[in-house]
Amino acid sequence: MKTLIASFLTAIALTWGWDTYYVNAPLQGEWLWLARQQGLFLSGLWSIALMSVVMVLAVRPAWLEKPLGGMDRMYRLHKWAGILAISFAATHWLLDMSSDLLKSWIGKAGRPPKFDLGALAEATRPLAKDLGEWIIYALIAMLIITLWKRFPYKFWRYVHRVMPVAYLGLVFHTAVLAPPWYWTQPIGMLLAICLAAGTVASVMTLTGHIGKSRKTHGSVVSVATPSDTVTEVNCNLGSKWPGHRAGQFAFVTFNRAEGAHPYTIASADRHDGTVAFQIKALGDHTSGLAETLTVGQAVTVEGPYGCFDFTRSDPGARQIWIAGGIGITPFLSWLESLQDNAAQQTSADLHYFVSDAGVDPFIKRLEFLCANLSGVRLYIHSTGRSSVVANDRLFNEIVPGARSEVWFCGPNGLANKLQKRFKSEWQGRYTFHQEAFEMR
Repeated sequence: MKTLIASFLTAIALTWGWDTYYVNAPLQGEWLWLARQQGLFLSGLWSIALMSVVMVLAVRPAWLEKPLGGMDRMYRLHKWAGILAISFAATHWLLDMSSDLLKSWIGKAGRPPKFDLGALAEATRPLAKDLGEWIIYALIAMLIITLWKRFPYKFWRYVHRVMPVAYLGLVFHTAVLAPPWYWTQPIGMLLAICLAAGTVASVMTLTGHIGKSRKTHGSVVSVATPSDTVTEVNCNLGSKWPGHRAGQFAFVTFNRAEGAHPYTIASADRHDGTVAFQIKALGDHTSGLAETLTVGQAVTVEGPYGCFDFTRSDPGARQIWIAGGIGITPFLSWLESLQDNAAQQTSADLHYFVSDAGVDPFIKRLEFLCANLSGVRLYIHSTGRSSVVANDRLFNEIVPGARSEVWFCGPNGLANKLQKRFKSEWQGRYTFHQEAFEMR
């Protein structure tokens, strides 16, 4: 993700640099004034380009899943692109506000003259400037709310809906105030592509077309509570369900007022339109599902999405599957899909870390599924999830020179600790696949 964002920003910077230093070299003047002007241009370009990426990713384009590594990683890219976009927008605003400071410090001498925008743009310049400023204030407030995890999701969802409107306001701001010579240069072409793509995505969002072609309507057929913190929901989506691969997830809507939530599909595809979800109580909505859901209730499932798919595994590498808590759900789907495929001899070590094995709702199911798969070795660790880092079985039982594939689903903090030790002890002899399940 870091490489992708850095490459995108570098491409914009190089295109801007070509225009600035080779096509339209800046006028002579005080270097501080020139640096402020070009800083305004570049920060604005970076901000609106990243904002365009945010809008395109928000409509969940399934065709980007494979090149970007899955919808979960697309949402992580969406989040960090948004954070950077607002950061560059704030920088853009601060540079604009620095005019008075520079006047008092070095005076107006050497300040580049204002360029002519044309009659129509000049008439709308004040509106474009004021609109951009107020939108930046709103975006900073939205960023704070987004990063404040205690802010309720159901309210955050409505606040987030303002984003496409804010983006369209920034499109107007950019189109009016961008240097007019940009539009005849490569930087203008790149900018136009970004604005066009973001505008189309914003309109799709505002008109309710996100994931519309991938939505399937069905009903709840059973609700169970295997533990105090987990609700098991089985749904029947009928013949219109396109099917799914083990390990994928879907956006599920039980209540239109609450909206869609992403849940991993915890069952294999039985080709009969049925899907199962194991939902952990992590907030007000998920904590009350067992009491609010009823058999026969309507449900809308959008998907499937995701590339956490064991069929992508390297057959020549040692397979290590690690789950923490509710992160076991994609592995349940994997194991279930292998039950009817005896010809597929899968060899893997499945490590499941739980706080208390005595009350865990999934262990019996795991033991039953693994009993029918001679190549899958199940290890239950009930001393706390953090003990995975100190468990030498994971790190020492590896043949020198052998390659390993690690498939992980669980808390991000645990994933970071794992990768740190893998990196120091296995020295590049592994690949690490992680379900990056964080949509906010």
